[in-house]
Amino acid sequence: MTSVRLATFNVMHGRSPSDGLVDLRRLRETVAAMGADVLGLQEVDRGQPRSDGHDLTAEAAAAMGGEGRFAPAMMGTPDEGWRPAGDGDTAPSDEPAYGIALISRLPVRRWAMARLPSVPVRAPVLLTGPTRRVIWLPDEPRVLLAAVLDTPGGLLTVATTHLSFVPGWNGTQLRLAVRALRSLPAPRILLGDLNLPGPLPRSLTGWRRLGALPTYPADRPRVQLDHVLAHGRRPPRVVAARAPAAPISDHRPLIVDLTEVNGRAF
Repeated sequence: MTSVRLATFNVMHGRSPSDGLVDLRRLRETVAAMGADVLGLQEVDRGQPRSDGHDLTAEAAAAMGGEGRFAPAMMGTPDEGWRPAGDGDTAPSDEPAYGIALISRLPVRRWAMARLPSVPVRAPVLLTGPTRRVIWLPDEPRVLLAAVLDTPGGLLTVATTHLSFVPGWNGTQLRLAVRALRSLPAPRILLGDLNLPGPLPRSLTGWRRLGALPTYPADRPRVQLDHVLAHGRRPPRVVAARAPAAPISDHRPLIVDLTEVNGRAF
């Protein structure tokens, strides 16, 4: 029996914690090694100086051999000057962008996108290091990207997002995300860095966890921030889940293998 493999990965714009470099070879090799049929990526750069101006979605899609779509959350350079992205910013441009991506080797029937509201005030962020201190920063804009896929078991909706680091507000964004997905065919799967630990996403939404493994921090993961959630009367059947070490990012990818959709085996 064959399977479909889903994965989610916060790539931290392709940077390696070991040397602080963005090496496209590492990114491509990491993506290829996952063997995913559908991959959700977060903290993705397009045209950013810190990643040498590369389109990381295109690089990952080429390594995976799939169709990729990038959804910018912000335009400009993070930590310098940026503005929230609009629906007209999805097309390639000379302006740097930062957001999420979804890549599929399965045929895509349609794409959909929804913007999630960010915290309207500055939020506290704890900086660690020799001198621990709290700084107040504006929250990043957030976006949801979905694809309706043709699978051997029928239609499947897969989406990805990266939610706020602000406690409480990320739960609000999660509820809005799953509400936005209701208009797309079931079963529905959400991949992403939800910035919510362990079983909390299930408690907030009722969606089933397809993999319960710690993913953060990458060197010695203690908490699960990266999730694969499913919704539908007949949720997909899981046969394996893992969170392997990777040479890039401060998160580990979460990889889940399914053997059926809508009760039909692949």
